[in-house]
Formats: sequence, C-alpha cells, structure tokens
Amino acid sequence: MDIATIVGLLGAFGIVIAAMATGGDLGVFVNTPSLLIVMGGATFVVLIKFTLAQFLGVGKVMGKAFMFKSVKVEDIIAETVDMADAARKGGLLSLEDKKASVDFMNRGVQLLVDGHDPEVVRTLLNKEKKLTTDRHSSAINIFKAIGDVGPAMGMIGTLVGLVQMLSNMSDPKSIGPSMAVALLTTLYGSMLATMFALPIADKLEIRRDEEELNQALIIDGLLAIQAGQNPRVIEQMLNNYLPEKKRPAEED
Repeated sequence: MDIATIVGLLGAFGIVIAAMATGGDLGVFVNTPSLLIVMGGATFVVLIKFTLAQFLGVGKVMGKAFMFKSVKVEDIIAETVDMADAARKGGLLSLEDKKASVDFMNRGVQLLVDGHDPEVVRTLLNKEKKLTTDRHSSAINIFKAIGDVGPAMGMIGTLVGLVQMLSNMSDPKSIGPSMAVALLTTLYGSMLATMFALPIADKLEIRRDEEELNQALIIDGLLAIQAGQNPRVIEQMLNNYLPEKKRPAEED
C-alpha cells in the first residue's frame, strides 16, 4: 500500500472540505448540473482522445498508485547474484526451482532453463518490458488528459452559468442558481485536476520508471548469467543501477 498517495489525497480533500464546512452549510457546494458538466463532460471528452480499450484499462494501472509492492534494487541484485552462483555450480538447469520476488525475473529464468539463445531471451524480455511501459504510459496520458480537460470543462460550465444568469436578469430568483453553476463548475474542474488527476499521473510515472529500471537490471543480469560470467563481476556490473551513495565500497 502506498501510504503517501492515500494520506495525500485524504489530506488534500480533507483540508478543502474542512474549509468549506467552517464557512457554513456544505450543501451549498453540491450542485448537480456542475457535477454533470465537469465529471461527465471530462469523461466523454477524454474518451474521444483514446481507444475504448485504453480508457477501460486505466483502472488496473491506476491501482499501482495506491497498492504497489516496490522491490528494492538491492534485493534484485542479491537475487541475481544468488542465481549466478547456483548456475555457476550446477548449470542453468539448477535454476529451475529458483523463485524470485519479481514475476518478470521468473519468466526470464524459465527462458534460460528452456535453453533459448541469448538473442531470443533479450528480444522476448525487451518486448515484454516495452509493452509494460506502454501500458503505464497510456494510463499516465489519460490522467494528464483529465487534468487538462477538467478545468476547461469547469470554464465551459462557468460560461453556461453566466449565460443563464444574464438571460434572466429580470428574475432575481434565477440569478442565485445560475451563479452557483458558474462558480462551482470552476471549483470542481480545478479540484479534479489539481487534487486528483495530475498527482495520480505523477505517481504512476514514478512507478513506471521504477519498474522499467528493475526490468532493465533483470535483463542485464540474466544475460550475464547465461553468458557464464563470474557472479562477482555480475554484482559489480549491476551495482551501477544503484545511486552512487548506495553502491558498496570497492575493495582494494
């Protein structure tokens, strides 16, 4: 579970709602036409920008912003070195019973055990890596599109409310509801973009980059194991994926 995402969302909405509550009745901030214009309008406009499959698949990727089991680079390096030691002693077939903490690595190990050529292993793993990155990027783009469209739909709602207000200036009772639509659509659009869509897009970018880095490390490690390189050499090579401050000190 990503505590930062949950605490951030609850905190942001909580502060705004608390500020609304201190000013009086929260009911004045609920307006059905405004919600329809912003939420419904933004949904359908974003749908125009993407395929139906991309739009419907965004929910699964969005879950990574809330529930994500992050595997440390150090742990992947340690697992790779352990597999390299096993392969050096018992051959690639000795890896058949080895289970890694990352499914991507398990699939790669199976390719080694099955005896595929290095180029085949590289091609298949890089293809899977690219497809995963593309899926994440598609979801990120959808949330960025929501962040762009939300305030724009809010502005459209504001214009609708102003037109209604100006066309009924002779009726004082209609001015209030029309003005509410005008102001609340801007509020809803800004909240949708600033407090939800754009932060989720940024968090998904972080997850995509983490997973892409881990998969690149795994590919390099597995190909090095298949090539029969010394486990210590593999470890030194993979340590380059770590930030410089986290790299172990080189022995004299």
